[in-house]
Amino acid sequence: MDSYKTPPPAIDIDNLRAIKILGKGATGTVFLVHNQSGDSFALKVVEKSSAHRHADRRARHEISVLSRLCGGAPPHPFLPHLICSSEDDEFIFWGIPFCPGGDLNVLRYRQNDHVFSATVIRFYLAEIICALQHLHEQGIVYRDLKPENILVQKSGHVTLTDFDLSRDLAPRNRQLFYSDTGEEKKQLKSNTGTRTRFVIGKNGFNCKNKKKVKSARVSPVSRRKPSDDFSANERSNSFVGTEEYVAPEVIRGDGHEFAVDWWALGVLAYEMLYGTTPFRGKNRKETFRKILLAQPEYIGKPDPLTDLIGKLLEKDPKLRLGYRRGAAEIKEHHFFRGLSWELLTDVSRPPYLPSGDEAEADAVIDVKEYFRRMKLPPSPMWSPSRDGCRNDLSLTEF
Repeated sequence: MDSYKTPPPAIDIDNLRAIKILGKGATGTVFLVHNQSGDSFALKVVEKSSAHRHADRRARHEISVLSRLCGGAPPHPFLPHLICSSEDDEFIFWGIPFCPGGDLNVLRYRQNDHVFSATVIRFYLAEIICALQHLHEQGIVYRDLKPENILVQKSGHVTLTDFDLSRDLAPRNRQLFYSDTGEEKKQLKSNTGTRTRFVIGKNGFNCKNKKKVKSARVSPVSRRKPSDDFSANERSNSFVGTEEYVAPEVIRGDGHEFAVDWWALGVLAYEMLYGTTPFRGKNRKETFRKILLAQPEYIGKPDPLTDLIGKLLEKDPKLRLGYRRGAAEIKEHHFFRGLSWELLTDVSRPPYLPSGDEAEADAVIDVKEYFRRMKLPPSPMWSPSRDGCRNDLSLTEF
């Protein structure tokens, strides 16, 4: 326990052996590295450059958030922790745990029809909700939830990554916003013996009763003044995110808070179910128009999952599920009925377990020399599976 109370050790880059590039972007690269003890972890490296005015600040912000997530206690099971960090005249470095299972987007494409079953969706959504709940309790709004930022750990459980777009906000009423209802606590206690069992197949995972489902940048509108219901530190007016996951209030410029993460959760659930996001248009302008005006389309009869998605994709954030009491509200939804939230980490057979060969070395890489010789492509940082279909929005305010 005491080890988490001390600052993470500094990195001696010369004592690290980089063996694989996990992801790269316009300002930085993520390497799989081994230290002198043979331990492996992911090393994020951002180059200091006046050409990337936000890179330095965003890197330092992410390091700060990762440091806070430890909070003097063991790391949250579904969030990363800071292993080490350092900087020199050219670079900022920091280490986080390596997740050999890749991201949720890659995993989805391995499935039949490129979609997940409702049982598997429930498992992953539950862990993501717990991660977001912890962030919100720390006063952090994530603002970048999408499959590419959800990594699969060696254990098969998920973890969020990339906190450079996160923001510190003060909840309206922390006690009301985060307190679980007595009814929910009673339900959790009564369902302690309920466990979800998963069966892993040679092609990934299979679940009993699995149902198959058929399967550019624009300027934001003018900023409005935040409503009188919120003080300055309770909302952000930054225009950030990934276009298909951006909440309506961000596009409208109304100011936004924690509810944007619950909107993104609804988009994520829809994509996991149908293999596409609900409001994707031919270009960014059309996507934004659909986010503001269109309703999500569903296939087949309504069920608890589509009901959950609909309540999360409420365009008015004040009517959105999770607005009043945060994660506690969402946990009460009947899609999660019978789920023992406190036993999620005890699930020893998650839907997918990494095979163990994802960490094979490409070659020994000189990290500093890599930056000097390689011109990085103009794509967002830390996106090993991004195929160019999603576009990140600029960080206009921090």
